[in-house]
Amino acid sequence: MASLLGEHLFQISGQGPPPAKDFFQLLITRNEVIWNSWKISVRLDSRGAAPKELKTSHQEFLHQKMLKQQVGAVFGQRILEYTISLCQGKFDYLERLPDDILLQILNYLELKDTTLVAQVSQRFRKLCNSEKFWEETVRRRCAEFTSDMEGIANAMGWRKLFFTFFLTSGTKEQQ
Repeated sequence: MASLLGEHLFQISGQGPPPAKDFFQLLITRNEVIWNSWKISVRLDSRGAAPKELKTSHQEFLHQKMLKQQVGAVFGQRILEYTISLCQGKFDYLERLPDDILLQILNYLELKDTTLVAQVSQRFRKLCNSEKFWEETVRRRCAEFTSDMEGIANAMGWRKLFFTFFLTSGTKEQQ
C-alpha cells in the first residue's frame, strides 16, 4: 500500500479570508508541511514583496499552534483536521486508488450502496455519476442490453438509458 503514496500527499491553495486578499498554498509531502503565502496589496510598500515559505516536519507541525490556526483560518476546520491526520500517518489509501480500480470495486456494490458511496467525497460522487460507471452498470447488470442499444446509450447517456429502459421497465437489476 505504501507504493500508492506519491511524494505529494495533499495540496490546496486559495485566497485567505477577508479583508486581506493574500494567497496561500498548503502542500503536504511525505516528510514535511510546506506553507506558502503571497501578500496581495495595492499599497506601494507591499508591491514586489517576495512570497514567504515555511517548511516544517510533520511532528513539528503538530506542535505549531500558530501555523495550525492559520491553516484553519484560511482553509477551514475540515482541511486542518485532514492535515493533522496526514501528519499523524493516517493515510486515505482508498482515495489514492486509480479511477479504473475504484470503478471495478463500485461495480461489486448494489446500486443503493453506490448512492451512499457517492456522498463520501467529490471524487466518489464524480465516479458514481460518470458515464463509465453507468456504462459498466448497464453492461454487467442488465441482461436485456443488446449491442443495438449501444448507439442509443451513447446518444442519450448510459445513466439515462438505465433509468429509462431497465429500471422503469420492471426489470430487477441482477445482484
